[in-house]
Amino acid sequence: MADTQDCVTAATVGELLEDEYARSILAETSTEALSATELAERCEASSPTVYRRLERLQELNLVEAEQRLDPDGHHYRRFSTRLERVTIELVDGEYQVSVDRSDEDAVKRFTKLYEGLR
Repeated sequence: MADTQDCVTAATVGELLEDEYARSILAETSTEALSATELAERCEASSPTVYRRLERLQELNLVEAEQRLDPDGHHYRRFSTRLERVTIELVDGEYQVSVDRSDEDAVKRFTKLYEGLR
């Protein structure tokens, strides 16, 4: 269940939570997987803004993408939040950040990918 990313610092978490679009993307994708187009509409943001935030959130392993195939044969991605909890502790004068992410094993990812292609 827990997975701590070394590159996630108190400053990084602060930046993300201060950014209204990153917060919005995390909140919207916590209930259902959404495409970038759907996120742009729900977050009232431009597509480039959404894609920049998604890229950053994926770098930190806080959002994951899954490939889908629409009825027209085009591929598109849907994004979902992996973030479950962020804990910031002050220990001996230093901030320690831990990030809990949802675990999804390889079998579940493969099943979701396969079902998305049908």
